[in-house]
Amino acid sequence: MLGDHACAEGAMAAGLNFFGGYPITPSTEIAEHLAVRLPEVGGAFVQMEDEMSSMASIIGASVAGARSMTATSGPGFSLMMENIGLAVMMEAPCVVVDVQRGSPSTGLPTMVGQSDVMQAKWGSHGDYEIVAYSPSSPQECFDLTVKAFNTADRYRVPVFIMADEIVGHMTERVVIPTPDEISIVRCKRPPANTGSNGFKPFATENGGLVPAFPFPGEGHRVHFTSLTHDERGYPAMDADTHDRLVRRLCDKILKNVNHIIELDEYLLDDASVVVVSFGSTARSARHAVNLARNKGVKAGLLRLVTLWPFPDEKLAKLGKSKHVKAFVAAEVNLGQVAREVERATKRPVIKVGNAGGRAIEPEVILEAIAHAR
Repeated sequence: MLGDHACAEGAMAAGLNFFGGYPITPSTEIAEHLAVRLPEVGGAFVQMEDEMSSMASIIGASVAGARSMTATSGPGFSLMMENIGLAVMMEAPCVVVDVQRGSPSTGLPTMVGQSDVMQAKWGSHGDYEIVAYSPSSPQECFDLTVKAFNTADRYRVPVFIMADEIVGHMTERVVIPTPDEISIVRCKRPPANTGSNGFKPFATENGGLVPAFPFPGEGHRVHFTSLTHDERGYPAMDADTHDRLVRRLCDKILKNVNHIIELDEYLLDDASVVVVSFGSTARSARHAVNLARNKGVKAGLLRLVTLWPFPDEKLAKLGKSKHVKAFVAAEVNLGQVAREVERATKRPVIKVGNAGGRAIEPEVILEAIAHAR
């Protein structure tokens, strides 16, 4: 199955029932597939007029009770950023798939890139936290899309699938579990029949950080706004309310990093050179580690399945390890994750990358490993 198609099937397996999108290479196959498949399972596919309205539509669908998603690539991702901030403030769970390509601007529409990493974290203005997964195979396009919907509902947050052109257009065997084998997490709902008498849709209970999610039309009085708001959902224009709200929006992710972060560790126990990579590039990195081992170099791979939140704790531990002599970061950009690795490990990092358009070959990473040694 094509990676893009696997992503679409994963979304439906997770309960997707609204897709609002606009075609853009190399993610268009997701929209094309869902245009056919989603109506077959009772869902709605709407082609919007642009990426801004696509993001707005899935927020609207989300707060109305739908499981919603859109798909795009770098230029469209840029256009979505304002409304991604809106989703954060409204705490509207949704999924955004970004199949990355050569950039900036229109760049290389049909060729690989991995340069939207920092945009995923910092693209919208203000202090906020999101979750971003990075699939390395069509199988993970399916699996991580299911996980993205569950994470979005669990924390009431937009979740990103940061794929890339190679993975999106790669065809490999994909095992689709039966429905009873797929774990589905739904957002916490408020008690029934509370009506509007004293109900606060953004209040949390027992020290929790994620409020229950009421849907309009079910008897609750619900008000959504992009402005700073109190627990009733109504604007509150004071610094204390703003500080309290933004801290909670960040803390609901930051205080759950141990439940969110996923890593794939390969031959790290005795590694003297640690390669950090993600997405399609991690496939080359894994082969490079094997080639290095064949030459007697103790190399290992830390593959970032979760890009955000970043695994600071794991990398800090590796940075303090006496047997780790060097770090290599391999990515199809000019060093976005490398800077995060340097920050977390407090160690120099050898950067392996290009500005986009071609995959990084294992031999290039192997050369960096040999140099790091």
